[in-house]
Amino acid sequence: MFKSAKTFVLLAALTGVLLWIGAMLDAGTGSNTFLTLMLIVSLAMNGVSYFYSDRIAVRMARAKPVDPARHADIVAIVERLAQRAGEPMPKLYVSPSPQLNAFATGRNPRNAAVVVNQGLYETLSPAELEGVLGHELQHVYNRDILIGSVAAAIGTMITYLAFALRWVPLFGSSDDDGPNPLVALAVSIVAPIVALIIQASITRSRESLADHTGAELTGDPLALASALAKLEAGSRDPRRLRAGGTPAETNPAMQHLFIAAPFGGHAVSRLFSTHPPIPERIAALEEQARRMGRLGPGQHFDLG
Repeated sequence: MFKSAKTFVLLAALTGVLLWIGAMLDAGTGSNTFLTLMLIVSLAMNGVSYFYSDRIAVRMARAKPVDPARHADIVAIVERLAQRAGEPMPKLYVSPSPQLNAFATGRNPRNAAVVVNQGLYETLSPAELEGVLGHELQHVYNRDILIGSVAAAIGTMITYLAFALRWVPLFGSSDDDGPNPLVALAVSIVAPIVALIIQASITRSRESLADHTGAELTGDPLALASALAKLEAGSRDPRRLRAGGTPAETNPAMQHLFIAAPFGGHAVSRLFSTHPPIPERIAALEEQARRMGRLGPGQHFDLG
């Protein structure tokens, strides 16, 4: 509940930054032209992201529909977990990427897709694979794709508006009610950074929530912890990294979709990171396992 409340507070903050910049552009004009325009454009961008992001993501991952004969275990796991959750089963795809990763996309549970990389499928044990699939299903059932699309669209609008503010020192109104040129310039630099930090906070919060609720769905937090440990190790393996990946993995704008940052990518600062550090995620799952009675008080998960 706390993580969900935090997400909506962050979304409200992101929207507030957007409206603030629009109001600054309207200052001294006596109208709400920019404010209204930004609301309309933002809603339109949200709509496009909401309805088409899944098709774009699957295509960029070069993913193909799961072959029920070749990947019967994936189908069986997802069918079981979807039934347990009382939710519809998403479409399933396998990407040819050798990287240890997976992602979920789609506008709602009835129009969702889960993509598993071939590298991940070949590396994980059945229990670990179930842990990852439980995590991805909960992204769908928690409506994280919608939340991420809204955050991305608002963040994009903030960037465009901030760029528009840079023209204020040259063409701004001399009216006392107009925006101060120096303030406008400062905001044009700071606002995109603030938006990026808020977006990253939202995606980190949703990743943590998917870890927690995914482990509840499977009933085995340690299986997901073990899978994350292998993903962390894979991101440090030079041979695997040299194998490359798909356009979905090399596109920074899609990094937040994956269960772990592709190629072990880490932001310069944690403030800009789209994922919590894997050791912290493993520690949280370890604590969850203790609460569920799957790990004793003095026991610790072996990272191997």
